[in-house]
Amino acid sequence: MKITTIILAAGKGTRMCSELPKVLHKIANKPLLQHVYDMSSQLENNSIKIVIGHCAQLVTETLKDLPVSWIEQKQQLGTGHAVQQVSDQIADTDTVLILYGDVPLLKLATVKQLLSNVNDQSLALLTVNLENPNGYGRIVRNAEGKVTKIVEQKDASASEKLITEGNTGILAVQGDKLKQWLTQLGNNNAQGEYYLTDVIEMAVENGVTIVTSQAETEDEVLGVNDRIQLSHLERVYQQQQARSLMEQGVTLIDPARFDLRGSIESLGQDIEIDINVILEGKNRIGNNVKIGANTQIKNATIGDNVEIFANCVIENAVIGDNSRIGPFARLRPDAVLANDVHIGNFVEIKKSTVGLGSKINHLSYIGDSTIGSKVNIGAGTITCNYDGVNKFRTIIEDGAFIGSDTQLVAPVTVGKNATIGAGSTITRDCPENQLTLSRGKQFTLSGWQRPVKQEKL
Repeated sequence: MKITTIILAAGKGTRMCSELPKVLHKIANKPLLQHVYDMSSQLENNSIKIVIGHCAQLVTETLKDLPVSWIEQKQQLGTGHAVQQVSDQIADTDTVLILYGDVPLLKLATVKQLLSNVNDQSLALLTVNLENPNGYGRIVRNAEGKVTKIVEQKDASASEKLITEGNTGILAVQGDKLKQWLTQLGNNNAQGEYYLTDVIEMAVENGVTIVTSQAETEDEVLGVNDRIQLSHLERVYQQQQARSLMEQGVTLIDPARFDLRGSIESLGQDIEIDINVILEGKNRIGNNVKIGANTQIKNATIGDNVEIFANCVIENAVIGDNSRIGPFARLRPDAVLANDVHIGNFVEIKKSTVGLGSKINHLSYIGDSTIGSKVNIGAGTITCNYDGVNKFRTIIEDGAFIGSDTQLVAPVTVGKNATIGAGSTITRDCPENQLTLSRGKQFTLSGWQRPVKQEKL
């Protein structure tokens, strides 16, 4: 089966009250349209075409990496008119799948079931049973239960409005039939638009059977029309991700307070995640990992037996086995930690490697540095890596001990097993196995008195 998927994404989304096109609003930090594309791209032998209209250039620029055909609907005259714009790109023998760029949670299994219902004499239609069908087109059936037409709510009679089976707009049909019906569409309705739903009645008149199927839940086929629906589907999506992780053995202290805004490429066993943790991008998490509350992790690789304490921010970093991070630590891009590393509270690491068993436990900034194994860096240490124009590298070799409140002015190298005295500003290389320090001479001024504030007369 050769599939042509048409994703309708031309609308403005007036109720979003936004300059941003509706399909570019995000769930899990990914545009709605991207969600629809990602699902449909998993279908084999599938050519994807996206119909755009409002802010068309912004949509294509934002999603320029998608390998799709973009078709512009210069006037938004309804769903039928939108599909007409693609008519000349549909082969007669194609199975045409119609999707919507604002329906982000549709599942691949649901679409495959829909496609399985298409043949020479059938049109496949996805419907949904609703407690409150307000706003949906109604599925009208005859006495035998066969679909005869779809009527939009604004055109429905009082009795038709009582129907609770709603139209999702998602359908699949052979290309030659669809193209024929598209030429017959009219706009004699309350909206003055060309409704794609009118092809259902045409199909019935041509003796084509309408085969319906349904999604597992209403939320799966819910379109986003306002911020309330966007927020609702965000929570539905996150609940799905949380459930999937728990099914794979992850302990979530409170699944309602966890967000996955990306993917976990590799997942170990016995992982525990506390509340308000956000995972973004692509992550790899090893065995026996604990992640503390209020932590943000993006594009990270986390080894086995790692504990990340509360309130940490980790981005584009690698953490080796048996390491301990935080609380209140920040690992910035290109921070690479070997095994058994301790990064403590209010420590920031950027574009640096930290060797086996090294410790940076308190209130330090380490940037553009190469740190060897078994190094101890005292509280308040700063690598001064930037002169306002250029970045320079600090090298601290194995076994070095850096005293508290030290400034290492790069480029500088601290040799193996060297010791730097607390309160030093180091501007030259320090030899191995020696104590290096720089301090002003301490003195006490005899007879000095603290100033006293004079009272005003």
